[in-house]
Amino acid sequence: MKASKLREFTTEELNHKIDEFKNELFNLRFQLATGQLENPMVIKAVKIDIARAKTILRERGISA
Repeated sequence: MKASKLREFTTEELNHKIDEFKNELFNLRFQLATGQLENPMVIKAVKIDIARAKTILRERGISA
C-alpha cells in the first residue's frame, strides 16, 4: 500500500490497519512453514506496509 493512501487514514484507522497487516503476516508465515505459500515475496511486502504505517504514526506523534 502506498504511503499517500496510508496518510489519508486517521490515527485510529492506521492502528487498526497495522493490526490487520500483522495478522496477515502471521498467516503468511504459517503458510510458509506448511509449504502452502506460493510467493514468499508477499511477506516482504507486508513487512514494508507495516513499517510505512508505523512511520506515518511516528511522524504524526512528532508533529503533535
